[in-house]
Amino acid sequence: MKQIRIGTIGGAGWIGQVHATSMQNVQRIYEEDTGIPVFEIVSDVNEEKLKTVQKKFGYKRYTADWRNLVSDPDVDLVDIATPNSMHYEMARTALENGKHVFCEKPLTLSWEQSEQLSALAQEKGVVNYVAFNNLMNPANQYVKELVQTGKLGKIVRVEGTYDQDMLLDPNIPITWRHINKFAGSGALGDLASHLLSVLQMILGNIREVNGVSSTVIPERPVKTDSCEKARVENEDVIGFMVRYENGAIGTVGASRVATGRKNYFAYEIQGTEGSVVYNLERMCEVNVYFKKDEGRDMGFRNVLLNPYHEGYSAFQPAPGIAIAFNDMKIIEAHTLLSALTRGTDYISNFAFGAKVDAVIAAVLRSVNSRQWEKVYAGK
Repeated sequence: MKQIRIGTIGGAGWIGQVHATSMQNVQRIYEEDTGIPVFEIVSDVNEEKLKTVQKKFGYKRYTADWRNLVSDPDVDLVDIATPNSMHYEMARTALENGKHVFCEKPLTLSWEQSEQLSALAQEKGVVNYVAFNNLMNPANQYVKELVQTGKLGKIVRVEGTYDQDMLLDPNIPITWRHINKFAGSGALGDLASHLLSVLQMILGNIREVNGVSSTVIPERPVKTDSCEKARVENEDVIGFMVRYENGAIGTVGASRVATGRKNYFAYEIQGTEGSVVYNLERMCEVNVYFKKDEGRDMGFRNVLLNPYHEGYSAFQPAPGIAIAFNDMKIIEAHTLLSALTRGTDYISNFAFGAKVDAVIAAVLRSVNSRQWEKVYAGK
């Protein structure tokens, strides 16, 4: 088997460790040759935690300077698992060194930078993958098939939201996620981007948007139990209308202060021949309605994920057995490693990431202009 030598930036954090675990598990889950991940070097600012992570995953070396990692001749794939504002420089430098790149979402804080990275990756001829893990959910793949094979007819309307209440407590200290130069935006980039990626895969390009936002908690403590406060620079709640190039219209939203909502990633797509509803909190269920069933048996049917759905059978041999978030990350890692070793296709490349970033940019412009704004990327 071919070895894929991996260097992880931000490897001491939660998502960096999720990436490493997922790559380790590909070989255990899939009965095919997608190469052997070799953990070559890990980088982070927390040196003490670095030593723990190095031992946990078997990295050969560690460094506090990510630049040493991206230029290392023994690294094939640079895995970027850092805060948003760091992605552009790290990915660009890795590409300039001829490395394959796997980058957490969002790709960058601007669609222009994301398109630059996409063009550079194409020039270098390397694998360039943005970690929109919900794309790999078998449920979303099933919905894509329903839409793109025409089983739902002409798509007329979409409605979607991604709501959590993780930041509802005003005493939670301020972090980089609340500061625009580090995060780019709030609930829009952190949560709605996941939904936008799935809808991009299923429905194609958004043409224009019209958005409104709200910052519900304008100040937060600078640290736990501190009386000193700092200003929150971005939105807690976002909502926007969308118009797709295929003629469909709809609304998309997200909240990081949605009381009672834990991981409410949900959408409904309505077509002239049927509709589909999905909610990530009920990950293994898809509700589908087909117009041809009208009559005595009319109504939404509850489809349980099963081995006929793409991606499911690697984990479970029978229908209705639950899979979860980490399984989506393993499917993602399998897709990445397969692209590296066998040249297989993947949707979530840097050009795809640039389209999502372009929608985010258009929504932010619309919030400021209070009018419809066109989405520029890919034109």
